[in-house]
Amino acid sequence: TGGDFTALDSPEKARCPGTPQRLIPAHGYFKTRVSYFKTRNSTILKPTIQLFLKPTIQQGMAQLGLADRVEIDLVNSLLAYLDLLQRWNKVCNLTAVRDPEQMVYRHILDSLAIGPHLGSGVRCIDVGSGAGLPGVPLAIVYPEREFHLLDSNGKKTRFLFQVKTELGLDNITVHNSRAETFVAVRPYDIVLSRAFASLIDMVESCMHLCAADGCFLAMKGLYPEQELVTLDGRCQLVAAHRIQVPGLPEQRHLIELRPVPGVNGEILG
Repeated sequence: TGGDFTALDSPEKARCPGTPQRLIPAHGYFKTRVSYFKTRNSTILKPTIQLFLKPTIQQGMAQLGLADRVEIDLVNSLLAYLDLLQRWNKVCNLTAVRDPEQMVYRHILDSLAIGPHLGSGVRCIDVGSGAGLPGVPLAIVYPEREFHLLDSNGKKTRFLFQVKTELGLDNITVHNSRAETFVAVRPYDIVLSRAFASLIDMVESCMHLCAADGCFLAMKGLYPEQELVTLDGRCQLVAAHRIQVPGLPEQRHLIELRPVPGVNGEILG
């Protein structure tokens, strides 16, 4: 679509200082430079913080059942993403979370917690992606899947494209558009959202993006009983997964919905 990114606007246009002036080529999903933190003077995460956060990520992933996906390059990629997030956050206000350790728990591990529930879906779209959550951490950990990051905010999508380019995440595509007007070339197996909207708003805005045999995965805090009532038969509740995120005491639920044939009008597929 017209809002897709094929080239990066200059940092001046993005108005987010600290963005590297020269992009370093990266090849493959996990070919992030291991020396990333040693060679860049503008990085936010200090070496002592890196050493502290790395085992936190590794242990958290193991607790989430992702121990088989813990690789040194992968963890470095997650840390590099956090570094970019902190640098751009100074001006672009991408997240209210400022503390690096809390970013690991509330952003990285919170996003990865839904990984075991992605099923066999290969083509995914993260609607209202914002700072790239949950799409970027999932794309790093699941390079065999395709992740489309959709957001209507231009500054945020410029940040997302910077992340894609810096980390060499070829399985990410960034789209600058509103969900309800975005036209997908092909349907998506999974439509993801994290604090994007109510369930009914998500379904009404994104039904045209979901494949006939696809599903919606909505990340919620408390169990959204009233929101489920408002769906009024438009989607079938497949499961409400109780998610335990390492380091977080708050409740987390992942609501899995499937379109009801014959009720929702045209569904791609």
